[in-house]
Amino acid sequence: MRILVIAVGRTRDAGFKALWQDYAGRCQPPLELREVEDKKRGSPAEVKEREGQLLLAEIPDRAIVVALDQRGRSLTSLAFARQIENWAERGADLAFLIGGADGLSEAVLARADEKLSLGAMTLPHQLARVVIAEQIYRAGTIRAGHPYHRE
Repeated sequence: MRILVIAVGRTRDAGFKALWQDYAGRCQPPLELREVEDKKRGSPAEVKEREGQLLLAEIPDRAIVVALDQRGRSLTSLAFARQIENWAERGADLAFLIGGADGLSEAVLARADEKLSLGAMTLPHQLARVVIAEQIYRAGTIRAGHPYHRE
């Protein structure tokens, strides 16, 4: 099973890049990042729709799709680890989608097998990438019985 993060926009900040690379590289197998172009012209609805098409085009065939959305389900780290284990048993790739500044299109939300929230607060997209990478790494350590996670 491959785990991908598919996100709108490119991270230019060296600090966010370093954090992403650190956590993504700790994961086994390492996380894959696919970035799609952020669209800046048009109404928020038009931008969201165009970005959504780009996100959908990057999803591998038969992948389990998880949309990161503020209206999604909120999980503890332990519950997230169990959920990843359940998804892994299905043998498909797992794709986490992060939208642009205007969020995810209705088409992306409709395609999603799951909608998850990283919390009630709005996060910058670069930080959302780091948070999901850390949580995926944490889930792996929980499943492996590694002491990284303490509760």
